[in-house]
Amino acid sequence: MKTKFFVILSMLTFTFAQAQEEQQVDSELNSAKGVTFQNGDMFLEGAIKISTGGDQDFYGFSPKFGYLLNDKVAVGAKVNYSSNKLESTDTKTNVFGVGAFARYYFLELDKKRFKAFAEAGLGYGRNRVETPTSDNTSNSVTGDVTVGLNYFVTKNIAVTFTLANVLAYNSVSPEDGVSSNTFDLNINLFENIFDQPQFGLLYRF
Repeated sequence: MKTKFFVILSMLTFTFAQAQEEQQVDSELNSAKGVTFQNGDMFLEGAIKISTGGDQDFYGFSPKFGYLLNDKVAVGAKVNYSSNKLESTDTKTNVFGVGAFARYYFLELDKKRFKAFAEAGLGYGRNRVETPTSDNTSNSVTGDVTVGLNYFVTKNIAVTFTLANVLAYNSVSPEDGVSSNTFDLNINLFENIFDQPQFGLLYRF
């Protein structure tokens, strides 16, 4: 009799714990609805890109820190590092950059879980290209305007999609060579929206 009682008690305890866990998960998911920003909110956002195999190995890491000035405008700082190696030419390129950005949230959908934004950034980078016969270093100044979105899966965690580069400016000044400047403008977002999508995560606190 005691054995049956303990078995029943164990089953009830397990069922209650399972229900509590499912309720907690549902609560977390529902809490993402109605997410609003306010002055003083901060976030960490970043993406990691790794591509290996074949002729090319690429590693990239790009964290950001943002501070909300109000429910629509954020400013912050960013860092990026990437390493790219081409086996066929034995060429290795390392890029390190720092910069600042301003972001404007202009659209909210799905009970405010979906937030679209436009972002303007300015950065400085140092690039090093190594080949079997040379080792060149250059400095660069970049500016861009991008369109992206955050989709909140909980009240603090969102998936980030950088969809398109509307405007990009790049000025490269080699230590031994001639400087070059490039400027790209693309207002047809539907053509390039998934040309090179970048995915990342955002944590709001």
